[in-house]
Amino acid sequence: MPSAKTKVATVSRVYSPARVIVALLMLAAMVSVFWSQPLAAAQLPDFTELVEENSSAVVNISTTTEPKRQGSRFHGLPFDEDQLDQLPPFLQEFFRGPQSPFGQSPHSQQPRRSMGSGFIVSADGYVLTNNHVVENADEVIVRLSDRREFSATIVGTDPRSDMAVLKIENGEDLPVVRIGRSRDLQVGEWVFAIGSPFGFDYTVTAGIVSALGRSLPTENYVPFIQTDVAINPGNSGGPLFNMDGEVIGINSQIYTRSGGFMGVSFAIPIDDAMNVFRQIRDDGSVARGWLGVLIQEVNRDLAETFGLDRPRGALIAEVMEGSPAAASGLRSGDIVLEFNGQDVETSADLPPMVGRTPVGESARLTVLREGREIELDVQIGQLPDERNVAQGDSSRGSQGDTASNPLGLGVDPLPAELASTLGVEGGVVVSDVERGPAYDAGIRPRDIITEIDRKQVSSVEEFRDVVADLPENRAVSVRIVREGRASYLVMRP
Repeated sequence: MPSAKTKVATVSRVYSPARVIVALLMLAAMVSVFWSQPLAAAQLPDFTELVEENSSAVVNISTTTEPKRQGSRFHGLPFDEDQLDQLPPFLQEFFRGPQSPFGQSPHSQQPRRSMGSGFIVSADGYVLTNNHVVENADEVIVRLSDRREFSATIVGTDPRSDMAVLKIENGEDLPVVRIGRSRDLQVGEWVFAIGSPFGFDYTVTAGIVSALGRSLPTENYVPFIQTDVAINPGNSGGPLFNMDGEVIGINSQIYTRSGGFMGVSFAIPIDDAMNVFRQIRDDGSVARGWLGVLIQEVNRDLAETFGLDRPRGALIAEVMEGSPAAASGLRSGDIVLEFNGQDVETSADLPPMVGRTPVGESARLTVLREGREIELDVQIGQLPDERNVAQGDSSRGSQGDTASNPLGLGVDPLPAELASTLGVEGGVVVSDVERGPAYDAGIRPRDIITEIDRKQVSSVEEFRDVVADLPENRAVSVRIVREGRASYLVMRP
C-alpha cells in the first residue's frame, strides 16, 4: 500500500495540466489588454500630417491702434491739440501729464495692441480674418510660420458677419489653404483649429462638430458651426479644418462665463465667408438679401393658435412699408414654412437664407395663411445699411371710453397721430391690465392691440365684439405693437 506521502504526490501530478491551462488563460488575458490599447488608439484621428501640410498658410495677425487726436476740450477746457502745442512746455506738461486734473491727452496714451489669427486664401496675398481682430487698426502685421513678416492693408470689412479681408503687400511664394464646403459638414465629425491663443503661435486644438446652423443674438445673418474645439483669445480669425485638410470655417466666438474656453465655440461657415470675401474683393462692399419683415419664433402655443401640427416656421410679426415683402403680398400673421424649397424649421433659419440670396433674384416662399398653405414669389431687395424703425410715443393718448372685459383689459381708441407715427392701421391702446389672461400673456399698458384670434381690431367697438366671441379654454393669438415693434402673444381666455 502506498504511503500518504506518495498519495499526495500522485494527486499533484494529476492536477498539474489544469494549472497549466489556467496560467495560459491568464497570459492570454494580459496579452489582450496590452494589444487593445494600441488598437483603441488606432481608431482615434491622427492630425500630425494634416497640421504639417496646412500650418504654413495660417498666419498670426498683430495690430496697432494709435490714440486718436481729437479736438477734445479736456473735460470742458477750450483747448484742442494744435492749440496745446503752442503753449509753453510746462503748461503742456500740466495739461497732458498723467496727473492732469483735466484728463490725459492722446500724447500721453499708449498705442493699443492686439493679436489674432488668419489664413491665406490666394497666392497673391489675400487673407481672411475676423473684423474684431483688425477693427480701427492703424497698422496690421501678418507673420507666417517661417517667421516672415509683412505689412497688410485692410481691403474691406463686414461687421454683420464679423469678417475682414486683408491684402499682404509685396508677398511672394505665399502658401495657400484649401477651401472646403461647410454645407457638407455633419454633426459629430472631427475638426481641428490652428491659431495663436494668448500669443502662443501655431497652437493646434481638435474636437468635433457639436451643432450646425446656430443663431446668435448679435449675428442674425450667420448660421454658425458650433464645435467643442478649444478656442481662446488669439484664435479669432483662424481656420477650422476638416479631416481632409480643407478649411470649413473661421473661428469667431466662444460662449464663456469665465472669459476662457468652456467647450462651446462658434465658427463662420466657409461657404458664407467666401461669399463675403468675393464681394469685398470685387466690389469693396457686401450686399445682402432683404425681405423687410420682423419675425419671431413659433412656440407651442402659437403653433396651436395658427393650426400647425407642431412648432415650425418663422412668424411674420410686421411687414415694413415699401419693402420687398410688402410688394409680394406678405402679411403680418403669415408663417413662412419654406424658402426656395428649403424648410424653415425655426425663425433663425430664415435670415441666413434671405441674406445669401442675390439681390434682385426672385424667391419662392411657402407660407401658412389662415390655416392653408399658399406660395408667393418675392423679389429680394438689398439690406439697408441703416434701418430706422419708428418708435412709438411713450405717452398714452387721451382717455376715451374704456372697455372692461373678462380678459382684465382696459383699452382706449388709438390716437391718429400715434397711428401715423407707428404706421399702424387701426388698433386700440391698452390703458389698464388687471390680473387675468391678458396679463398672463404678457400684455401691458401702452401696448397697441391690432389683432385678436386672427381678427382685426380697429376700434374699441370691434375690440368688444371680438372679445365677446372668443372661445373658452383655447389659446388665441394677440398681435401687439410695443415701442414700434410688432409681435404675437398667446392668450388663454
